[in-house]
Amino acid sequence: MTSPAQEIAAGYVTEGQAVQLGTVVVDGQVDTSAVIRLPMATLNRHGLIAGATGTGKTKTLQLIAEQCSAAGVPVLLADIKGDLSGLARAGESTEKVAARARDTGDDWQPAAFPVQSLSLGTGGPGVPVRATITSFGPILLSKVLGLNDTQESTLGLIFHWADSRGLALLDTKDLRAVIGHLTSEEGKADLKQLGGVSASTAGVILRSLSNLEAQGGDEFFGEPELAVADLLRTGQVSLLEVGELRNKPALFSTFLMWLLAELFQELPEAGDLDAPKLVFVLDEAHLLFSDASKAFLEQIEQTVKLIRSKGVGVFFCTQLPTDIPNAVLSQLGARIQHALRAFTPDDQKALTQTVKTYPTTEHYELDKALTSLGTGEAIVTVLSERGAPTPVAWTRLRAPRSLMGTIGVDAIREAANASDLHGKYAETIDRESAYEKLAAKMAPPSDAPAPPPQEPPHEKDEPGALEKVLSSAPVKSFLRSAASAIGREITRGLFGTAKRRR
Repeated sequence: MTSPAQEIAAGYVTEGQAVQLGTVVVDGQVDTSAVIRLPMATLNRHGLIAGATGTGKTKTLQLIAEQCSAAGVPVLLADIKGDLSGLARAGESTEKVAARARDTGDDWQPAAFPVQSLSLGTGGPGVPVRATITSFGPILLSKVLGLNDTQESTLGLIFHWADSRGLALLDTKDLRAVIGHLTSEEGKADLKQLGGVSASTAGVILRSLSNLEAQGGDEFFGEPELAVADLLRTGQVSLLEVGELRNKPALFSTFLMWLLAELFQELPEAGDLDAPKLVFVLDEAHLLFSDASKAFLEQIEQTVKLIRSKGVGVFFCTQLPTDIPNAVLSQLGARIQHALRAFTPDDQKALTQTVKTYPTTEHYELDKALTSLGTGEAIVTVLSERGAPTPVAWTRLRAPRSLMGTIGVDAIREAANASDLHGKYAETIDRESAYEKLAAKMAPPSDAPAPPPQEPPHEKDEPGALEKVLSSAPVKSFLRSAASAIGREITRGLFGTAKRRR
């Protein structure tokens, strides 16, 4: 007769590659032969990793990242507390690790993985990554600045004005220059042309921008901008370290959504794959949704729906499933739920809602199970290879093979400096953009004499027919207009982010 544990595990049998999560627990007993797997082929159906502080979410992220990397799938994680840098070094065998290996039937061996440490802005130990203001777009920037719907609409009009005049917004001083121009005496006519933009609202945006700069945001916006292709190297684990900007959580969580929008715009349609092109982890996901505008929430929902077809799997990591809007939660195929606390009426309500998101099961009382899980255990259900939900499984998770802890700031900095990406991104570039152009426009005319005319050459070949046509005044005028229009053109996609012209 088949045991309950084996009956559950039968729903997790896979033909292709899979992440080995752990083994089934029923009535407090673990069955080492009842293996729980997460198919690689369904990783792009997204997932949720949730649980209270200290229940093992970070180790679960580490476990999934290791096995994806070993299978050649790149992974991006935000390393908010520095706990994931240990992926770069082999783990250490301890009594606890040995016991967990016995419980999960795991032939545990220490292993290190190829890690690329990135830092948000220029103040951290990793390779600095940036985005331009223009590329970020008005919707994402409004989230970072904490603007309301009216102020967000105004910022959108300001972006439109800059886009239409070919004024590149690369860093915060560029946006400040544009807003300063529009609220100045010289810019009154331009402000009036925008319609619906009040000088007082523009002033609020300017003050919010000043607050962002004071909190280190000016270190993040600029060039060179991160190219998403550098995240797609085979088996690479990209760890985004946020450093001092952890005190500006809206910035790093919104930056991750910018990266998703960039991936959507850059990657071709992929269809169903045996393994994803990238696994993307949004840690502290509740920060994305708190005080978010309607437009922002709609764009997140659309991104999660569409990014699957590009071969990207997105995992949201947070404390409570209720942190995620229902429209997004309904699209997450994998659920790895660590222990929940039920100390308050709000906790009880969240527990009840969480239970309702799982398939029915005859083997567990889920409300009791979710509050009884030990550290490193989780209630799991995923999508099978044929796309159907698997049975609910109380799972004792495997131990990561890499170091479960930080390797230290000095080691992270040393590895980043040795990376081939360091030369590409380390030095900030400040090319001509809106700030310089507007400053030049306001500068008084120079009194310097014009240079003397150049002597024409004594001999000149007779121009050909094409040269004669191109040198004619009407054609020159047309080409100047066309070049100007091409230079100004900025099209925007998801979240209003700028699409790159190829």
